[in-house]
Amino acid sequence: MIEPGLIQLTEFIPYPPARVWAALTDPAIHAKWWAAGDVRAVVGHRFTLDMGQWGLQPCEVLAVEPERLLSYSFAPGTLNTTITWRVDAEGSGTRLSLEHKGFDLDSPMGKAAFQGMGNGWPSILARIGSVLS
Repeated sequence: MIEPGLIQLTEFIPYPPARVWAALTDPAIHAKWWAAGDVRAVVGHRFTLDMGQWGLQPCEVLAVEPERLLSYSFAPGTLNTTITWRVDAEGSGTRLSLEHKGFDLDSPMGKAAFQGMGNGWPSILARIGSVLS
């Protein structure tokens, strides 16, 4: 059964897990493929992502397994969602998995964010490989 308010995607990236991990956790690289912000792989670290027209979104790192898993709250107090990245070696590259969950589909804002991010995430993930090349 698929969980309501859940976005799940995977993308094969033809670079080793350490490079993909850097794209998720190095603020300079992160800003090139998604959003500027002081992201760091440290549990409890609070940072803000600059989402342009959607404003500054607060985040807090919830779980880290170096080069394997990064999970953080996204927009607590407004969207109250969680983004979890999983990094798995696959052949000569990496399988990157995204889980974005917790959207309140009963609220207009939650439903709009779920639809917008559901449509936007595939192109965002596709940019990671080009930034690493």
